[in-house]
Amino acid sequence: MENVQILLLALVQGITEFLPISSSAHLILAPKLFGFSDQGLAFDVAVHLGSSLAVIGYFRAELLLIGRDFLRSLGQAEKATDHSRMGWMIILATLPIMIFGLVFKPFIEEHMRTALMIAMPTIVFALFLYWFDVKGRKQRHESSIVWKDALVIGLFQALAIFPGTSRSGITITAGLMLGLTREAASRFSFLVAIPTILMSGTLVTYDLMLSAEPIVWNELVAGAALSFVAAYMCIHLFLRFIERCGMLPFVVYRLFLGILLLFVALAHT
Repeated sequence: MENVQILLLALVQGITEFLPISSSAHLILAPKLFGFSDQGLAFDVAVHLGSSLAVIGYFRAELLLIGRDFLRSLGQAEKATDHSRMGWMIILATLPIMIFGLVFKPFIEEHMRTALMIAMPTIVFALFLYWFDVKGRKQRHESSIVWKDALVIGLFQALAIFPGTSRSGITITAGLMLGLTREAASRFSFLVAIPTILMSGTLVTYDLMLSAEPIVWNELVAGAALSFVAAYMCIHLFLRFIERCGMLPFVVYRLFLGILLLFVALAHT
């Protein structure tokens, strides 16, 4: 891989993983626009690892409290806290995508990773995001999430197995639909991303182990590091400005991206 390809794809992955604009759409589009060859499974694993380490690093203090209180509360309901309950909510919200991903992964990889198939959910779910951003009550904090809310968010997140949906976009949409504030919906989306991205990375790593693809370690380290930096900064800036700017800029961007993907699809027919 050329240095510019490593830089571009790592930044694309790190930035788009946590913005509601679909990382898969960008990773499909970027090589087509710039004439890059396929980056390969090993690089996908590396940049996903960088993204997951970024969200873990950003929420490290909160994750330590969640893990500590979750373990203390096991079998001792009287020791339950907001942090231990959040641990259960994250687990519950992750289960649907684990099940759907394992069942439908082969079909999606074979039939759903074309520009045309990615363009449709990119556009459709942008409109859903806009609707619930406008109509949602935006009054609840993430600590108010109960098991029914977590299950709804988890079921919405399961739709992210379809490229173009945007995992962060669809979970934030679900949170807004349930009355969470923009920041609360985003924070819970990022927390739920941790087991989801780690699971996805594990599956891709398994595929890599079964392939004969050569591993170029300096490319992987560079990709992971760049993805980490981009994702960490993206999370910080997004949470800082989301209540002020709202979802409209991302909706407009997704509509433009979806239309661009449609043109790419038509150009390759």
